[in-house]
Amino acid sequence: MADSFSIPDEMSGRRKFLVAVTSVAGGIAGVAIATPFMMSMMPSERAKAAGAPVEVDISKLEPGMLLMVEWRGKVVWVLNRTPEMLDTLVKVEAELADPNSEKPQQPEYAQNRTRSIKPEILVTEGVCTHLGCSPVFRKEIAPADLGPDWLGGFFCPCHGSKFDLAGRVYKSVPAPTNMVVPPHVYLSDSRLLIGATSEGSV
Repeated sequence: MADSFSIPDEMSGRRKFLVAVTSVAGGIAGVAIATPFMMSMMPSERAKAAGAPVEVDISKLEPGMLLMVEWRGKVVWVLNRTPEMLDTLVKVEAELADPNSEKPQQPEYAQNRTRSIKPEILVTEGVCTHLGCSPVFRKEIAPADLGPDWLGGFFCPCHGSKFDLAGRVYKSVPAPTNMVVPPHVYLSDSRLLIGATSEGSV
């Protein structure tokens, strides 16, 4: 009877090598397939514009500075108000159409004089409530074109609507309501999440 067939040691080693190479190649292919899949689960810039929450770093936002970010295709302003700016909010209330923010243009937690969670930080959509134009930040006091009673705020050059430093609309201007305060929550003292509340995304 003939001897049973046996694989030489050299061929056995070669087979092990080929199995190892094939396993590594399969693993790399698996990662290559999984990576785009995992990336697809992360919010893209388009998804953020469509409504996904946007995280904002406000650690370098100095007093008096205005930061602009995009959320849901709109510009959102984040303003770090100085103590002097906050003082103007009381002084202009007699000239405002809705000083107590009774119309629902803000979440309940922002229905206060500063229209904010933290008094110094205003978060508002940079959109005029008249026809959707973009107002400009005019923090200077009493410029000639805005009248002697102007104490700083937002001015819409399209049709002349005026808002104070809390985004509250003045009387007798085309804009019917205060600016919209979007839902937002603080993740930390320096991180702000626009488009979400403590309960989750909106």
